[in-house]
Parts: sequence; C-alpha cells; structure tokens
Amino acid sequence: MNNYVAAIDLGTTKVVTLVGEKTESGFRIVAFREAPSKGVMRGEVVNIQEVLDSLLPTIEEIKNEHSIEIKEVYVGIAGQNIKCASARISRNRGRADNLISQDEIDDMIKEMSNSRVNAGEKILHVIPQSYNVDDHMGVENAKGMTGTRIEGDYKLFIGKINSVEHSKLVITRAGLKLRELVLEPVASAKAVLSEDEMELGVAMVDIGGGTTDLLIYHNNIIRHTAVIPFGGNSITEDLRQGCGVSLRNAEQMKIQYGSCYSEYVPENRTVIIPGLGGRESREVSFKVIAGIIEARVEEIIEAVMYEIENSGYQDRLGAGIVITGGGALLTNLSQFVKYKTGYDTRIASPSNHLCFDTSNEICRPATSTAIGLLLLGHEWEQNKVEESPSCTTTLFPEEEIVSEGASGGAQRERGGSKINPRSGGRKILGSIPSFFGTIFDNSNDEA
Repeated sequence: MNNYVAAIDLGTTKVVTLVGEKTESGFRIVAFREAPSKGVMRGEVVNIQEVLDSLLPTIEEIKNEHSIEIKEVYVGIAGQNIKCASARISRNRGRADNLISQDEIDDMIKEMSNSRVNAGEKILHVIPQSYNVDDHMGVENAKGMTGTRIEGDYKLFIGKINSVEHSKLVITRAGLKLRELVLEPVASAKAVLSEDEMELGVAMVDIGGGTTDLLIYHNNIIRHTAVIPFGGNSITEDLRQGCGVSLRNAEQMKIQYGSCYSEYVPENRTVIIPGLGGRESREVSFKVIAGIIEARVEEIIEAVMYEIENSGYQDRLGAGIVITGGGALLTNLSQFVKYKTGYDTRIASPSNHLCFDTSNEICRPATSTAIGLLLLGHEWEQNKVEESPSCTTTLFPEEEIVSEGASGGAQRERGGSKINPRSGGRKILGSIPSFFGTIFDNSNDEA
C-alpha cells in the first residue's frame, strides 16, 4: 500500500475503516468507510461474527473503489474493564559510579510488564512515571545519572484477556495482519489535543456510544485516565423509555431536536411522534426532550468531575475541557459543561492534523479515534525505521500470551513485582510518543 497506513475503529455504534498517508500539508485520507456496528458492547467485541459482518463490507468497498488492498491495520481497544494500577520496582546497583544506561531502564520496564495481575487479565502498557536515584526524587529521566540505588514508579494498563483476544480474532478472521492494538482514548487525544493544551493542563472527554473516556494531561504528560461505562447510547435509551418511542425514533429526536441545556429550549416548540400499530400520533415538547437529555449528560459530567477531582489536577487544567466523540455534537453541550464544571470547554474534531481539503464527513468528532490511530500508526512506522530502543519499547512481550482462543482459557503464571494497590486504580503518566509501543507482538499468530 505504498506509504499508506490503515486503521480500524471498532466502536459500539459504528465501524470506521480508514487509509491515509502523511503529506507536507497534513494527513491525507485516501479512503474512508463507515458502517453501523453490531457485536460490540460498551467498547468491547462480544460477537465476532456480527463485527465481521459490519467490518468486511467496508474493507471490500475500499478495495473495489480505490484499488487499495488493506493488509495490515492499527486497531483501537477500549471498554469499561480497562484499568490502571500503580507499581514500583527498585534495584541496588553494583557500582555507583557507572552511568545508568537505557538498557538498565528498559530492563526495569520489561520486569514491570511481567507483574502479576488477576486471572483473566493481562498487561497492555507499562508507563514510566518517575525515578528515584539515591536522594534525587521524582526524576523524569534517570539515564546518565549515577547512584547506588534506583527506584522506578510506573502505571500499568490492564485489560481483559477475552477483550484483547476477541479484537485480535476479528482482525485475523478478516484476513488482516494486526500491527498494533492501541488504547482508544490515547488515539483520540492524539487527534484532537494541541501541544499547548497538553502543556497547560487539559481534560479530554471522548463521549462514545457505549462509554465515555477521560484523559488528563499536564506538562505534556498523561496524568490520569478513566472509563465511564455509559455514553451516547444511554441518552438514546433514556429518550426511548421517557418518550415511549422506538430506538430509531429516539436517536433521530436526539440528533435533530435534542439539546442538553433545557434552559435554552423554547417552551412552545414540539415534535410530532408517529403512533405505533395504528395508534394516534402525539406531540412531545422540545423542553421534555431536553430535560431527559440533560439529566443523563449531567450524570456523565458528574462522573467526569469525580475522576478529575481524584486525579488531583482539578486546579491545574489551564486549557479546561476538550470534548470529542460522536456524543460531542449534542446541541449546547459546551455551554452546559462549562456551566456545570466552571472550566473553559470546546468541542474538538481532528482537523488540525488533516489536509485542508478533507471533507466534513471525515473531519468530525466521531472520527477522532480512527484519525488518531492513523497518526499513531504513522508515528510507530517512523520509529520502527529508526530502530532505536528509546523510540519503541516492547510492552507486551510474546511470551506473556498463553491463552486458549477467544474464550479466555489458561494464562501463564508470571513472576516479577506485584502491583501496588495504592493507586486507586487509574492514574497514569507519560507522553503520547513514548506511550505508544508494541503491545501485541504476536498478532501474526493464527486465530
């Protein structure tokens, strides 16, 4: 595929397949296809065949219309069961006057990747936080220092074996090679956040169909992450039940007539709901629709604020909140979030990274994850060419994966340091470039 990079976003509501290439004026999207998603629940693949039924036509259409045969892809992984834990490792050094090398630091990271986790789980990423070298505490880069003892603090991204295996099976049974599994909130952040925002401090909120992802940056480092187990589909379901309409009509009401800020909605406007089974049609006021939407959005915001407060960075978000994802297009959302949180808020699409002539169909908040996968994929390919250990780190070694297919099965007993439970489960640090590494080295294996 020349210098093309391909990415697939297996979302709860949609499957997006993209092919793009890097140009001097930005990333050019060569091919784009989107289809309604089936078989994905709250960000996790649960029915492989249904997902394949959604995915395969998009691949075939790209092949037929653009003469591009996709062979290797970058794929997002998400879901409410992904979590983080803190871990620490310490080593006594034989000679204090020897400089700490990159190999020494990499060995500590590899040992962290072998940390024990619960049955049915595996470590997806190891994120260095800081190092203590003798009396020097909180050092970001210990390479080149000297000392008798070095300690490293890390955050471990942990996911379910079944979730990883199911994502892999979808790709391999589609006849593709899995290049990387990438955490979706990291991909979305890559697509929509600016360097200034990440330096000043920002909370990215990606409102998807099944989940809402939160990622907090400060000084260009990821400080906290969380997955909230409801999103746009929960709003649609509330409308379905509250207004007594079909799911299709509820989604249409949300998009065309809905607002999440009932105070801004006029009192006298109504929408006619067609009757079911010969029943008479009826009217529902915009105010009622907005009230239902507002209640669920407020619940999402409260969960986001709870995580922001837990992060300890609530007073250091100079760039406020950036909202993306399919749920970001709710009318008056930015005003409502600003009113409820006190933070400056903007709705973000991945336009800054794309060529100026990219169509609006592609450049919208709902495609942020897919665009971010392309950006990270291109970055990874460039790092691979450089063949530098400092650029890419194997965070998910092949020997760790011992399973019995998609049903879960056996997991290899792994040694190493135990996870420190003091984290409360979700804080992380690390910039996007260093964060992105090989997490699924055996993706070529047959399913």
